[in-house]
Amino acid sequence: MAQMFTRIDQRRGGGHARTAVVQYLTSDVASTLRAAHASADIRRGLFSTAGELAYLSGWMAFDNAEHATAQKYFTVAVQLAAEADDPPLAGHVLRAMAHQAVDLGHSRQAVQLAKASLSGRRSTLASLRERALLEVVHARALAADGQGGAAAKALLRAEDNLAAIGAGDDEPHRVFFFGEASLAHETACTLRDLGDLAAATTQFRHSVRTRKSATFTRTHAVTLGYFGAIQARQGAIDEACSTWSTALDVMDGVHSGRTRQTVVDMRAALSPFRARGIPAAAELDRRAARYLASAPR
Repeated sequence: MAQMFTRIDQRRGGGHARTAVVQYLTSDVASTLRAAHASADIRRGLFSTAGELAYLSGWMAFDNAEHATAQKYFTVAVQLAAEADDPPLAGHVLRAMAHQAVDLGHSRQAVQLAKASLSGRRSTLASLRERALLEVVHARALAADGQGGAAAKALLRAEDNLAAIGAGDDEPHRVFFFGEASLAHETACTLRDLGDLAAATTQFRHSVRTRKSATFTRTHAVTLGYFGAIQARQGAIDEACSTWSTALDVMDGVHSGRTRQTVVDMRAALSPFRARGIPAAAELDRRAARYLASAPR
């Protein structure tokens, strides 16, 4: 069930099915946890499953900009991971909390959470793919905190871990989304936050070109939104308008606070170009305004 909801989140956004996830967690899963189980292995497995669903509830709330709710479910997920004796799951949740802290501008807290996600068995027992994900979010937290050298080293560790994955490696489904395109996206965000817009442009372009957009629609839309913002900052307004137009196309049917925010930021970036009477900017701004008026919250 968690796998199905995870794939829906990737395609349709966190706001699309979060209520169903929470209902399943608080009814079916919670009642199962309250029952007595003879086997410790069965008990740990159930708590691990509950932790995955609590994490997903938190992640979907985060994606839909419901940040207090997200933090509540992330905290529950860490507790359930401890009951399950599942350190990699705890690390995965702490990584999500670090990601949220970066987005909210809490860089020092983000660094602390990212370091905690990599601590001890959370990292050593994690699959290579999961470790790569932990490292790249660590890089983002370090970049947000102005620690450029340490961020660069964390990026290299993430690249090395992802490159070392072998065919048939055992890994949890929760990291199925993290591959070449996701690494490029997070690397681009890190480089952007360090002020290297040219390198960030290269990485965003690589992410757009390599992502399976039909499977990872929400993230693809966010990547395009960020990419357009970088192009606009570099003065390439025609390219930015083209990228943003594609982003709006991709967002159709996606219910996500992060996609909404990219459109809000898009309109702010377009404002000076609108004032100059640039037709492409004016038309795109009208499309963006229509999207915000109709997008679910």
